[in-house]
Amino acid sequence: MFGLGMTELLVILAIVLLIFGPKRLKNIGSDLGNAIKGFRTAVSEDEAKPGAPEAKIIEGEAQSAETTQTQQQDSKV
Repeated sequence: MFGLGMTELLVILAIVLLIFGPKRLKNIGSDLGNAIKGFRTAVSEDEAKPGAPEAKIIEGEAQSAETTQTQQQDSKV
C-alpha cells in the first residue's frame, strides 16, 4: 500500500491517536461515514429521477385554479 510497510502504518496510527485522541477519532470516523452515506443516497436519487421534474398539484390549489377559471369564463359570457 503506497510502499509503506506494516511498521510505518503502525507509527502513523500511533501519531494520529496521540494528536486526536480516541474519542475525537471515533467522532471523525462516524462523521465521515455519515457524509459518505448521504452522498451515496443523493447520487442514487439523482439517477432515479427522470430528466424533467414531475409537476405536483396540491388538491387545494387545483380546486382554486379550477374555480378561478370557471369564474373567468362566467364573467366573459
